[in-house]
Amino acid sequence: MAPRIFLARHGQTEWSSLGKHTGRTDIPLLEEGRRGAKLLGERLHKEPWNGLPDAEIRTSPLSRAYETCELAGFADRAQPWDALMEWDYGAYEGMTQAEIRAIDPDWFIWRDGVPDGETMGQLSDRADGIIEYVRSADRDVLVFAHGHILRVLGARWIGEDVSFAARIKLDPTSLSALGWAYGAPAIDRWNDTGHLGT
Repeated sequence: MAPRIFLARHGQTEWSSLGKHTGRTDIPLLEEGRRGAKLLGERLHKEPWNGLPDAEIRTSPLSRAYETCELAGFADRAQPWDALMEWDYGAYEGMTQAEIRAIDPDWFIWRDGVPDGETMGQLSDRADGIIEYVRSADRDVLVFAHGHILRVLGARWIGEDVSFAARIKLDPTSLSALGWAYGAPAIDRWNDTGHLGT
Protein backbone atom coordinates (compact mmCIF):
# COMPACT_ATOMS: atom_id res chain seq x y z
CA MET A 1 0.00 0.00 0.00
CA ALA A 2 1.34 3.44 -0.91
CA PRO A 3 2.40 5.56 2.06
CA ARG A 4 0.09 8.22 3.42
CA ILE A 5 0.83 11.32 5.45
CA PHE A 6 -1.34 12.27 8.41
CA LEU A 7 -1.31 15.96 9.31
CA ALA A 8 -1.93 17.19 12.85
CA ARG A 9 -2.03 20.94 13.29
CA HIS A 10 -0.85 22.17 16.69
CA GLY A 11 -3.29 23.37 19.33
CA GLN A 12 -4.50 26.90 19.90
CA THR A 13 -2.00 29.55 21.06
CA GLU A 14 -2.57 33.12 22.13
CA TRP A 15 -1.28 34.40 18.80
CA SER A 16 -3.33 31.97 16.70
CA SER A 17 -6.46 32.92 18.64
CA LEU A 18 -5.74 36.59 17.84
CA GLY A 19 -5.00 35.91 14.16
CA LYS A 20 -1.34 36.90 14.43
CA HIS A 21 1.05 35.42 11.89
CA THR A 22 3.13 33.05 14.00
CA GLY A 23 6.08 31.77 12.05
CA ARG A 24 9.28 31.11 13.97
CA THR A 25 8.27 32.83 17.23
CA ASP A 26 7.95 30.07 19.82
CA ILE A 27 4.52 30.64 21.38
CA PRO A 28 3.23 28.07 23.91
CA LEU A 29 -0.15 26.38 23.76
CA LEU A 30 -3.11 27.81 25.61
CA GLU A 31 -5.05 25.51 27.94
CA GLU A 32 -7.60 25.14 25.13
CA GLY A 33 -4.78 23.98 22.85
CA ARG A 34 -3.51 21.47 25.40
CA ARG A 35 -7.01 20.06 25.84
CA GLY A 36 -7.45 19.76 22.07
CA ALA A 37 -4.10 17.98 21.73
CA LYS A 38 -5.15 15.37 24.29
CA LEU A 39 -8.45 14.83 22.49
CA LEU A 40 -6.63 14.45 19.17
CA GLY A 41 -4.36 11.86 20.77
CA GLU A 42 -7.30 9.93 22.21
CA ARG A 43 -8.86 9.81 18.75
CA LEU A 44 -5.67 8.65 17.04
CA HIS A 45 -5.23 5.87 19.60
CA LYS A 46 -8.71 4.46 18.89
CA GLU A 47 -10.10 2.63 15.86
CA PRO A 48 -9.36 2.81 12.98
CA TRP A 49 -5.83 4.10 13.67
CA ASN A 50 -4.96 2.38 16.97
CA GLY A 51 -2.04 4.71 17.59
CA LEU A 52 -0.60 4.23 14.08
CA PRO A 53 1.87 1.65 15.44
CA ASP A 54 3.81 1.29 12.18
CA ALA A 55 3.92 4.98 11.28
CA GLU A 56 6.92 7.25 11.50
CA ILE A 57 6.26 10.29 13.69
CA ARG A 58 7.81 13.67 12.86
CA THR A 59 7.26 17.05 14.50
CA SER A 60 8.22 20.63 13.95
CA PRO A 61 10.82 21.54 16.59
CA LEU A 62 8.76 24.57 17.69
CA SER A 63 7.26 24.00 21.13
CA ARG A 64 3.61 24.44 20.13
CA ALA A 65 3.89 21.54 17.68
CA TYR A 66 6.11 19.39 19.90
CA GLU A 67 3.82 19.86 22.91
CA THR A 68 0.82 18.91 20.78
CA CYS A 69 2.69 15.75 19.75
CA GLU A 70 3.60 15.03 23.37
CA LEU A 71 0.08 15.55 24.74
CA ALA A 72 -1.31 13.40 21.93
CA GLY A 73 0.91 10.57 23.15
CA PHE A 74 3.46 10.33 20.34
CA ALA A 75 6.56 12.10 21.72
CA ASP A 76 8.36 8.86 22.58
CA ARG A 77 8.41 7.96 18.87
CA ALA A 78 8.79 11.46 17.40
CA GLN A 79 11.76 12.98 15.62
CA PRO A 80 12.03 16.77 15.18
CA TRP A 81 12.22 17.90 11.56
CA ASP A 82 13.12 21.48 10.66
CA ALA A 83 11.33 21.12 7.31
CA LEU A 84 8.02 21.14 9.23
CA MET A 85 8.56 24.61 10.73
CA GLU A 86 5.99 27.24 9.90
CA TRP A 87 6.39 29.75 7.06
CA ASP A 88 8.97 32.38 7.95
CA TYR A 89 6.79 35.51 7.79
CA GLY A 90 9.72 37.92 7.88
CA ALA A 91 8.59 41.51 8.46
CA TYR A 92 5.00 40.37 9.03
CA GLU A 93 5.79 38.09 11.96
CA GLY A 94 3.37 38.71 14.84
CA MET A 95 1.08 40.94 12.79
CA THR A 96 -2.61 40.39 12.09
CA GLN A 97 -4.10 40.58 8.62
CA ALA A 98 -5.76 43.87 9.56
CA GLU A 99 -2.43 45.36 10.67
CA ILE A 100 -0.76 44.27 7.45
CA ARG A 101 -3.60 45.64 5.31
CA ALA A 102 -3.24 49.00 7.06
CA ILE A 103 0.18 49.09 5.33
CA ASP A 104 -0.84 47.33 2.10
CA PRO A 105 -4.65 47.37 1.60
CA ASP A 106 -4.61 44.80 -1.24
CA TRP A 107 -2.27 42.32 0.45
CA PHE A 108 -3.12 38.63 0.15
CA ILE A 109 -0.54 36.22 1.54
CA TRP A 110 -1.23 33.43 -0.96
CA ARG A 111 -0.59 35.82 -3.86
CA ASP A 112 1.86 38.38 -2.48
CA GLY A 113 3.88 36.43 0.06
CA VAL A 114 5.79 38.28 2.78
CA PRO A 115 8.68 40.79 2.76
CA ASP A 116 12.03 39.72 4.23
CA GLY A 117 10.80 36.17 4.85
CA GLU A 118 10.45 32.87 3.04
CA THR A 119 9.25 33.16 -0.55
CA MET A 120 6.38 31.06 -1.84
CA GLY A 121 8.87 29.31 -4.10
CA GLN A 122 11.01 28.36 -1.11
CA LEU A 123 7.91 27.22 0.77
CA SER A 124 6.84 25.08 -2.19
CA ASP A 125 10.30 23.53 -2.47
CA ARG A 126 10.31 22.73 1.25
CA ALA A 127 6.90 21.05 1.01
CA ASP A 128 8.01 19.11 -2.06
CA GLY A 129 11.00 17.79 -0.10
CA ILE A 130 8.70 16.53 2.66
CA ILE A 131 6.41 14.89 0.10
CA GLU A 132 9.32 13.25 -1.71
CA TYR A 133 10.51 11.80 1.58
CA VAL A 134 7.06 10.48 2.53
CA ARG A 135 6.42 8.92 -0.88
CA SER A 136 9.78 7.14 -0.78
CA ALA A 137 9.01 5.59 2.63
CA ASP A 138 7.58 2.12 3.17
CA ARG A 139 5.30 3.31 5.96
CA ASP A 140 2.80 6.03 6.80
CA VAL A 141 4.06 9.24 8.39
CA LEU A 142 2.26 11.35 11.02
CA VAL A 143 3.45 14.95 11.29
CA PHE A 144 2.71 17.60 13.91
CA ALA A 145 3.16 21.06 12.46
CA HIS A 146 1.58 24.42 11.63
CA GLY A 147 -1.36 25.77 9.66
CA HIS A 148 0.28 27.28 6.60
CA ILE A 149 2.99 24.67 5.99
CA LEU A 150 0.37 21.92 6.33
CA ARG A 151 -1.95 23.69 3.89
CA VAL A 152 0.94 23.95 1.44
CA LEU A 153 1.61 20.22 1.90
CA GLY A 154 -2.03 19.55 1.04
CA ALA A 155 -1.80 21.66 -2.11
CA ARG A 156 1.50 20.24 -3.29
CA TRP A 157 0.50 16.62 -2.53
CA ILE A 158 -2.18 16.85 -5.24
CA GLY A 159 0.08 18.79 -7.61
CA GLU A 160 -1.43 22.23 -7.08
CA ASP A 161 0.43 25.52 -6.79
CA VAL A 162 1.06 26.95 -3.32
CA SER A 163 -1.73 29.47 -3.95
CA PHE A 164 -4.26 26.60 -3.82
CA ALA A 165 -3.62 26.47 -0.06
CA ALA A 166 -5.83 29.57 0.24
CA ARG A 167 -8.81 27.32 -0.47
CA ILE A 168 -8.14 24.66 2.15
CA LYS A 169 -8.69 26.08 5.63
CA LEU A 170 -7.09 24.32 8.58
CA ASP A 171 -8.15 24.75 12.22
CA PRO A 172 -6.01 24.25 15.34
CA THR A 173 -5.74 20.61 16.49
CA SER A 174 -7.34 19.36 13.29
CA LEU A 175 -6.56 16.05 11.64
CA SER A 176 -6.04 15.62 7.91
CA ALA A 177 -4.79 12.75 5.76
CA LEU A 178 -3.18 12.75 2.33
CA GLY A 179 -3.35 9.48 0.44
CA TRP A 180 -4.27 8.00 -2.90
CA ALA A 181 -7.32 7.43 -5.12
CA TYR A 182 -7.17 5.44 -8.38
CA GLY A 183 -3.40 5.52 -8.15
CA ALA A 184 -3.20 9.32 -7.96
CA PRO A 185 -2.45 11.54 -4.96
CA ALA A 186 -5.65 12.54 -3.15
CA ILE A 187 -6.87 14.34 -0.05
CA ASP A 188 -8.47 11.59 2.07
CA ARG A 189 -9.51 13.76 5.02
CA TRP A 190 -9.24 17.49 5.64
CA ASN A 191 -9.63 19.78 8.66
CA ASP A 192 -11.38 17.08 10.69
CA THR A 193 -12.10 18.40 14.19
CA GLY A 194 -14.66 15.76 15.20
CA HIS A 195 -12.60 14.91 18.30
CA LEU A 196 -13.18 18.47 19.53
CA GLY A 197 -16.94 18.08 19.35
CA THR A 198 -17.18 20.61 16.48
